[in-house]
Amino acid sequence: MSTIGMLHAEIVENLATPVWIIKQTCVRVCVQEAVCALNTLQTNVSVLDQVRRERSDQPELQLQAMRGFLHRTGLTVDKLDHLNIIHVTGTKGKGSTCAFTERILRDYGFRTGFYSSPHLVQVRERIRINGQPISKELFTKYFWEVFAQLDDTKDSHGVSMPAYFSFLTILAFQYLFIQQVDLAVIEVGIGGAYDCTNIIRKPWVCGISSLGIDHTSILGDTIEEIAWQKAGIFKPGVPVFTVKQPDRPMTVLQGRAKEIGCPLWVCPDLEQYESGAGHLSLGLAGQQQRCNASLALQLSKTWLQPCCPGSGEQHNMKNDLSHPSLTSPLISLPLSPGLEATEWPGRTQTLRHGPVTYYLDGAHTTGSMQACVHWFSQEIQQEESSNRGPVIRVLLFNTTGERDSAAMLKLLEPCQFDFAVFCPNITETITENNADQQNFNVSVENMLTRCLDNQISWQSLSGTETKQGSESELLIKDRLPLLAKTRTNTLVFPCILSALQWISQGRDTVLATAGCPYLPVQPSVMAKAEPLREAAQVSVLVTGSLHLVGGALKYLDPSLAS
Repeated sequence: MSTIGMLHAEIVENLATPVWIIKQTCVRVCVQEAVCALNTLQTNVSVLDQVRRERSDQPELQLQAMRGFLHRTGLTVDKLDHLNIIHVTGTKGKGSTCAFTERILRDYGFRTGFYSSPHLVQVRERIRINGQPISKELFTKYFWEVFAQLDDTKDSHGVSMPAYFSFLTILAFQYLFIQQVDLAVIEVGIGGAYDCTNIIRKPWVCGISSLGIDHTSILGDTIEEIAWQKAGIFKPGVPVFTVKQPDRPMTVLQGRAKEIGCPLWVCPDLEQYESGAGHLSLGLAGQQQRCNASLALQLSKTWLQPCCPGSGEQHNMKNDLSHPSLTSPLISLPLSPGLEATEWPGRTQTLRHGPVTYYLDGAHTTGSMQACVHWFSQEIQQEESSNRGPVIRVLLFNTTGERDSAAMLKLLEPCQFDFAVFCPNITETITENNADQQNFNVSVENMLTRCLDNQISWQSLSGTETKQGSESELLIKDRLPLLAKTRTNTLVFPCILSALQWISQGRDTVLATAGCPYLPVQPSVMAKAEPLREAAQVSVLVTGSLHLVGGALKYLDPSLAS
């Protein structure tokens, strides 16, 4: 019997159960079954390694397949042309740029759609209308409709189901199209040219946030190769705005814009808007958000202009790197409330839970980590100046993929952490109720091995010596270990929950009352936590991976998981 069948039988036997509880339970089980089915589309780690080794010489075939998948669900690229899209790519800040843009235009009264990745806590976060994630009921409804359409036609088309991200992109396009949004802000997944969102043919406007080195096995090893990939979202006659870029990638963007035939504009510094509109307050902290806000203002201004994509006004824009007009009334004060009201969890976010303050930022490249360190240093200086008594600084860190962990840890070392804690992106050792955050693209062994490598890198940077003996062994048998492995001022925990519980030492009332099972640790590890129990303030920086930040937010901000 299926999970739903067993649940139905249980409800029939207990007719005294209130109807609202029955409905809520059914919805929870249904959405979990949908997410579990979605997870079957994740690429198995062994298959993924083979694909990386045999990287295709014809990546454009991926877009052909994506068009075929879309057509099999009844939504063709011709129909997709009628969806008004703002398409944004970049290495750093593209999600924040999208969040700013969506909020500005929502405040103007437009019905906004928003597709982003990755999610932090629940997969439904990726698909939003007017800032709200798709409901559990609608996610379940549209998921099974799209899944059935693709599953029923896979044999006749001689191809299998789309991969995880491709499926979610199709689902997002379907939902946003059916809901008839006024506009849809679409964040590119990886790269641009061959990203599955790039089946979009007629976006209203395109944006490029800061460029850097990331996803090198897919996009290339140099900044020029990456810039070429990002510029792949350019479309003839469609205006493109970019933040200021280094000379080499900017030259590539210019060349691609000329080749494709689209105007390319560089966004001004935010201070240039402020000279005419007063001070612009941002809802997202950090100096790096200022260029993202400027890009969002230009994208919003282009949408608000009374012209359609491909119209004469847009075609007549000069294809150069001149600054766009700063005198337009659409760039003045009416846009600023949207900037100030923007929320984008997990990016330069601060949560204060009594004596424990969490600083969360999903920085995962050296460039974004530099910005994270600058933000954290400023925040911690203000926080500690108002405290009387000892303050303990804790780093909670992990990375994924090809990221250069050692380089990022080197940037973090000057922050003078008292403890460096490492854990994999596993929320807790019991995974039954954690379908949204399961990842089959990497093995548990690899995740834990990376944590130990990160610990060794940190010890090398901080000059601490590794203990020898049984505590230095990685114990991976048939399940995750429940005990933390300790080495001087660094610790490796098997999951995010156990790391947070050790760091907070019961002093975080939100975490303590979340109803999470307490995960035991060795007495020697508990003894090391005495400074955490006695400190007047514990400041915790959670960074290195958006997946790590999302796993932490599941417990630190329960509203995101409700």
